[in-house]
Amino acid sequence: MPPASTGASTLVVAASSQPSPVADSPAPAATATDRLEPGRPGYRRMSFALFAAGVATFALLYSTQALLPAVSASLGATAGQASWTVSAATGALALCVLPMSALSERFGRRQMMTASLTVAVLVGLLVPFAPSLGWLIALRAVQGAALAGLPASAMAYLAEEVRPKALVAAIGLFVAGNSIGGMSGRIVTGWIAQLWGWRAALGAVGLMALACAVVFHFMIPRARNFTPGTLNPKALARTVGDHLANPLLRRLYAIGALFMTVFGAVYTVIGYRLVEAPFNLPQGVVGSIFLVYLVGTVSSAAAGRLVARLGRRGALYLAVSTTAAGLLLSLSDRLAAVLLGLVLITAGFFAGHAVASSSVSRTATKGRAQASALYQSAYYLGSSAGGTLGAVAFHAGGWTGTVALGLFAVLGVVSITLYGSRVARAERLRTSPVAAVRA
Repeated sequence: MPPASTGASTLVVAASSQPSPVADSPAPAATATDRLEPGRPGYRRMSFALFAAGVATFALLYSTQALLPAVSASLGATAGQASWTVSAATGALALCVLPMSALSERFGRRQMMTASLTVAVLVGLLVPFAPSLGWLIALRAVQGAALAGLPASAMAYLAEEVRPKALVAAIGLFVAGNSIGGMSGRIVTGWIAQLWGWRAALGAVGLMALACAVVFHFMIPRARNFTPGTLNPKALARTVGDHLANPLLRRLYAIGALFMTVFGAVYTVIGYRLVEAPFNLPQGVVGSIFLVYLVGTVSSAAAGRLVARLGRRGALYLAVSTTAAGLLLSLSDRLAAVLLGLVLITAGFFAGHAVASSSVSRTATKGRAQASALYQSAYYLGSSAGGTLGAVAFHAGGWTGTVALGLFAVLGVVSITLYGSRVARAERLRTSPVAAVRA
């Protein structure tokens, strides 16, 4: 039996740089010696810098998520209203990531990542002083828009600067930084909010992100395989259209969105569940629950090994099965079972995200920044929808309603992966008479 795939792995491209979709002239082809890989100079610095950027991105983007019960109590907001402090940030990021990626084609991946992180940190230092829920949501939207320049630029930077065999592992480390940022941000905010209030907690996250931004600035290696081009809106639109017309990429975008719908719903609502009966946990302990993000760090970093052993399709099936098992287990009223459920959900989500996002970078034969940007748009729209719909489902049906929403999204991932597998098999039978006879 051939190695399993999502359907995207049938289009694996060489690591050479492709013409920019917004450039007037193509970038020169990169040689193998120009690219970073484990053991080569610069790879460790690159990994550490992007890990720090990943930490800052998730710490800032989801800084209010663990604080939603405290924000609701302080500002007199319902769970649905308070959830917009998360959804506004992720939604703005989703809308802005594509134009930001186009700017990265003109001004450079490294420059775009640095500018995005700088602006997001500055806004993060203002967020604690928001006088009302409306102002808080507005500042969070600006922060999300600023962060939009980082994810897609990071994926394109890695695709251009890292050798193909090391790409999944490198992206896995960036995603692992996301998980560390999400975990540390929530733990810090939980305990500080319990002692000094949610505004002080948000200030602490801003300072932590500032430290990460400084590390990124001094550690990220200079790009060696990027050639800037002149912005060309028609070429950009044509490239985006080509990506959206690619059924392999469309499936990967949908998978990323559905995985994030589950994750956004669960982690937006879990705080409300744990501060209520039968758990009645204090805010600091609720924040510490996010230590389970460490599992995501491990599973995302291990994504490359999972793909090597199971194939992309097999890795996705394992990720989605783990996520579904976690959702079902979290229905228990026993705290230990709920925690184990969160561990499984987190492990499955981060593994699935690392596999899907790396598949996008390997599938796109041109305009990798735009291909990654479309994935990030779908991914964060899923987060925004999951946060809002998860809160609505929780209000209507309690935790059971949130789990039902998550299982529906999981079913979508399974359906898309099965369909992609059938398409890939049909293509093999069509192009291989021998395989067709044996079938």
